[in-house]
Amino acid sequence: MEALAQHPITLTNDDDLQRNRLTVFFRVLLVIPHLIWLCLWAILASIAMLLAWFAALFTGRVPGGLHNFLAGYLRYSTHVYAYLLLLADPYPSFSGSASYPIDVHIAPPEPQSRVTVFFRLILAIPALALTYVFRSVNQVIAILGWFYALFTGRMNEGMRNLSAWLLRYEVQTYGYMGLLTSRYPSLAGVPSA
Repeated sequence: MEALAQHPITLTNDDDLQRNRLTVFFRVLLVIPHLIWLCLWAILASIAMLLAWFAALFTGRVPGGLHNFLAGYLRYSTHVYAYLLLLADPYPSFSGSASYPIDVHIAPPEPQSRVTVFFRLILAIPALALTYVFRSVNQVIAILGWFYALFTGRMNEGMRNLSAWLLRYEVQTYGYMGLLTSRYPSLAGVPSA
């Protein structure tokens, strides 16, 4: 049972629930530069994923440099979406290397089955479908959280925890797709800090 709890991609939550009403009000506008940078980085990440796929297909593992690049992209995107979804209040750095209240930790590269690497896109379809549903739910939580934080100056703890749990599954799915791990995304664990 312990092995199920130890997924190679984990999300940590050190948020204090305090929100600045002004940045909450303008959150969608404030995140635009990050979304543009994320789209540009995604182009390079797509190329890196293709290279990682070929490397893992032939060698049984993703090279360290590609793994680190893809992990950096996933970490940065997690910070941006945590900011956008009101899971954290500080403005994220553009590098993704600085610590953030909602952060992702990714285990180093490990050997992967060439068969599962070859069929990774097909194997990920159920997780991607669930991720789509979770993203939709997270957007509803963010809208409700926006009103709550705007009026109280805090994020509701239950909404933040549920949203972080949904984001964790999404991050694990993208890590699985990006060949950062061979472990399928996990629903294990309860939404909590």
